[in-house]
Amino acid sequence: MAATLCSKLLPKQGWLPLTQSVRHGSKAVTRHRKPLHIQKQKLLAVTQYIPPAREFPPGAYPSQTKRVQEDNDLTLLMKRELKKLFEDCKMIAVVQNSSSSAEDMMTLRHLLYKHNITVKFFPNKVVRSFLSDSIYCNMGPLFVGPTVMFVSKEPKVKEMLTTLRGSPQMTLLGACIDNTLLSAQGIVSYSKLPSMTVIQGEVVSGLSMLTSHTAYLLQRHPAHLSQLLQQYIKQQSSDGSAEAAPKAEEAT
Repeated sequence: MAATLCSKLLPKQGWLPLTQSVRHGSKAVTRHRKPLHIQKQKLLAVTQYIPPAREFPPGAYPSQTKRVQEDNDLTLLMKRELKKLFEDCKMIAVVQNSSSSAEDMMTLRHLLYKHNITVKFFPNKVVRSFLSDSIYCNMGPLFVGPTVMFVSKEPKVKEMLTTLRGSPQMTLLGACIDNTLLSAQGIVSYSKLPSMTVIQGEVVSGLSMLTSHTAYLLQRHPAHLSQLLQQYIKQQSSDGSAEAAPKAEEAT
């Protein structure tokens, strides 16, 4: 009897229960929100709350006003030296230094000093600040990177170019000669011009030739001089009559 009850109560192998739990999926949404009327949309847009702009605490953002930084004593001293340099020197050349050694720079300074040309070193920031407030403001773009200045009280362009040929690491960028800004090509063209002494000699020789010719004519016989003057008067009268004839034809 017990064996019969156990066989009836216990599930047999391969037997499935009469009830099974089935999981159903979610139902489809069949109701959607209707779009608002156009007038209601306008009313909501007009009456929408706009919060005021948030005020940031002071110091959170940098101020828009530019801070004027005062120059220190060293900067003012270098600016005064630059001002005196531009006033006294007629030639100020800007040269770019492309990794020149200290020994090469010392040799170059010695060679330039023989021609009364001095090498000056100034920070580019100080030079640009000085040039921005002066009549030489167009020289500002030349001072970019490692640069040096060759200055002399008289224009020694030929001597400077001859010395720079032996220093390939030094590149000439431009110069201010007699208050005139010149490019590298302009400096080469300037060096080909004759010196002031040669020009003065040519002018003096031309004037002396004219005066000597006049003195030679005055020393000749008075009759010869009168003939020359009469010939000059005839040429002037013939030129005047030739000019008057076309005018008379135009008037008729």
